[in-house]
Amino acid sequence: MSKKTLAILTILIAIILDQIIKIYVKTHFILGEEVVVFDWFKIHFVENNGMAMGFEFGGKAGKLFLTLFRLVAVSGIIYWLFQNIKKKVHNGVIIAIALIFAGAVGNIIDSVFYGVIFDDPNNEVATLFAENPYGTIFHGRVVDMFYFPLWEGVLPDWIPFVGGEFYTFFQYIFNPADAFISVGVALLFIFSKQAFPKEENK
Repeated sequence: MSKKTLAILTILIAIILDQIIKIYVKTHFILGEEVVVFDWFKIHFVENNGMAMGFEFGGKAGKLFLTLFRLVAVSGIIYWLFQNIKKKVHNGVIIAIALIFAGAVGNIIDSVFYGVIFDDPNNEVATLFAENPYGTIFHGRVVDMFYFPLWEGVLPDWIPFVGGEFYTFFQYIFNPADAFISVGVALLFIFSKQAFPKEENK
C-alpha cells in the first residue's frame, strides 16, 4: 500500500467513524442523557459551543472566528501531510498526521453543518435534516459523548488550592475526533525522530 493510499484510508475511516457515532448519539440520545457502560466509562451526550473542553469566547463572532481558524489550520495540516508523503517518512508519521487532520475535519463538520441539518428539540432526540434547524451555517455545536470518570473523591487537604474539594479524574467529555487528534499527537511523540529529523551538519 502506498503512503498516499494509507493516508487517504486513515482519513476516510476516521471521519466516517466520527460522524456515524456523533449522528447516532444526536438522533438517539436526549441532550444530557447518560448510559453507564462501566463505572469508569459512560456515554454522556453534551454539546460544545466553543473550543475544546467547553471553553467559549466571543459569542457567534467568536464561534465563526474559531471555525475559520480551524479551516486555515487543516489547510496547513494537509500540506504538512503531503510533504511527508513526498519525503516517504515512516508510516507511523503518516498515520499520525492523517489522524490529526481527520479529527480536526470531524469537528469542523459539526461546527459548519450541524446547525443547519439538526433541529433543537426540547427533551427529545434531534431530527437529522430537520425542517426547522437550530442554527445557521458555521454556527453548529460539536457533539461530545465519551466520559471517563476514572476516579471521583475528595482531594487530600495538603494539596495546595484544591485540597479538600471533590474532584473527578478524568472530568472532560470528548468525541471520536478529539480522540483521533490525541492519538495522532501521541504517535508524533513516539515517531518524533522520523517526524522531526535533525539536519546533519555538513
